Amino acid sequence: MSLASPASSYGLKVGAPRITSVGPITFGPSGILFVADNAQATIFAIDVGDTAPASAPRPINVEQLDTRLAAYLGCSREDIFLKDMAVHPASHNVYLSVMRGSGAAALPVLIKVDASGTLSELAIERVPFAQTTIEDAPAADDKRTEARIVRDKREGHEVEPRPGWKLRLTRDPLRTVTVTDMAYVDGLLLVAGASNEEFSSTLRRLPFPFQGQPIANHLEIFHVSHGKYETASPIRSFVPYAGNKSLLASYTCTPVVHFALEGVKPHDKVQGRTVAELGAGNTPLDMVAFKRDNEEFLLVSHARHPLMKIACKDIDQQEGLTQPHAPVGVPRTPLPHEGVSRMGNLGRDYVLMMQQDDAGNVHLRSHHITAL
Repeated sequence: MSLASPASSYGLKVGAPRITSVGPITFGPSGILFVADNAQATIFAIDVGDTAPASAPRPINVEQLDTRLAAYLGCSREDIFLKDMAVHPASHNVYLSVMRGSGAAALPVLIKVDASGTLSELAIERVPFAQTTIEDAPAADDKRTEARIVRDKREGHEVEPRPGWKLRLTRDPLRTVTVTDMAYVDGLLLVAGASNEEFSSTLRRLPFPFQGQPIANHLEIFHVSHGKYETASPIRSFVPYAGNKSLLASYTCTPVVHFALEGVKPHDKVQGRTVAELGAGNTPLDMVAFKRDNEEFLLVSHARHPLMKIACKDIDQQEGLTQPHAPVGVPRTPLPHEGVSRMGNLGRDYVLMMQQDDAGNVHLRSHHITAL
């Protein structure tokens, strides 16, 4: 992958991107970092200037990452909210989107972690960048909300849907889930999230550079736990699949759904094929795919359930689940890796995981694919 001249190749202009919030992040061509700012319903493309020589990736392990971040940023650990993680495709440095504080006083920060575990803040006062606004985003005063199960006691409140079954639930304003996940594929930035439409679950395909016309499609899935077709709740996490002609997506409460994208036209309503139900009262946090012995696997992390591994060949063979209380779909294997939230591919041989222990400490750990 060439890292030469991203500014001239992709229409970036030097300036200071005015980012007010950070959420999902992902890397695109030439090491350009895409940053979703849901407060402004805007996506930024930033040349991070990571010119470290390309080399074979090696494990990155940072114990008590949140404590180290708090010390670096001069705040308490309770003020650190880790939103997402992305691995640079050439240098293999790790980038984090972090909100420092909560509410109106929260500040967005982009952090780089190198192979030695050294932290540094990405300076954006004068960088090549571009931005695009999501025109159909929910309005800032939209009263609709989207439920999310959380494990962090700083968020939400405890509910008991039935005796003895307690959950921690928060409700996000719909504007804050304008973008829930992103991936760059073959000249397109795939963007999942919510729109201002009645059927708000939306997948957007944004040409990059940000000069072409976005393609938006509303999504419909059969939600096994809820026993009905749904068009409102957005995708929470997804990965491109099958040569980038499809994607696998996961939703709250927790269906895994296959979407075929080939031949889909703008404004078409796309119906997904629900291939698995991973459990009610749960929210997916991240998904990542990896290959081992020429076989492709999918990992799904959750707010309440263990990390799960699914063989992609089983997804291809699975008929769509279309009835309440149907079989749970594709086989899955629970893995012992505790408290996994965000994940990323560290080259072909490692999966990088953000893991929280029982004491609430967050660690960054690399796991070789042979151990998964």
